[in-house]
Amino acid sequence: MVLDLMLIGLGIALEPFPLIAFILILSAKKGTWKGLAFVLGWLACLVAVIAAVVLTTGGKPPKPQTAPSTAALAIKLALGIVLILLAVRQRRRRGRPRKPPSWMASLDQLSPWAAAGLAVFLQPWTLVAAGAATVVQAKLSTAGDWVTLVLFCLLGTSSFLYLELYAVFAPAAATVRLERLRAWLDAHQDQVVILVLLLLGFYLASKSIYLLVS
Repeated sequence: MVLDLMLIGLGIALEPFPLIAFILILSAKKGTWKGLAFVLGWLACLVAVIAAVVLTTGGKPPKPQTAPSTAALAIKLALGIVLILLAVRQRRRRGRPRKPPSWMASLDQLSPWAAAGLAVFLQPWTLVAAGAATVVQAKLSTAGDWVTLVLFCLLGTSSFLYLELYAVFAPAAATVRLERLRAWLDAHQDQVVILVLLLLGFYLASKSIYLLVS
């Protein structure tokens, strides 16, 4: 469980489009407050998903070689395949001009509540679902298991939290460097997305197949 959740959490944190949106929010009027709302909304969403899974399973995974266990692995396999297909689609669309979403033109008028809602909307839900499917199979019997869940939520939020703290404590330097980061993400968004989705997709699919046939 630990490796799976850490890899998925890292993939969530490295998704380029939410990062680009977050940098634009930080550059808007009262951006640090809106950024804080975004970070809290993003973290709260991850916590809510994991909490819902834990409440459903009671922290006890389904017994091996049973229908619920097989179903959990099949869902994880399906999610891995979906990630691979998304990577293939992204590769085919690479280089095409993108039309910015309409909400990006009104970030100065964005309220903190709307920023928090935007964080929920921009979650990479396929990766979040993969994290939830991993927790379904987790036996939460030690403090270390619970710490792993906390670390997953924090890792999935880490990139936004770092940028928020940077903008708060070094605003002058952050303005320049965040703009450079946004430009780099704009130029390399396709490559990053393809790499992250392919690596996670093949990892989740191959591991699920191995567990299903063993």
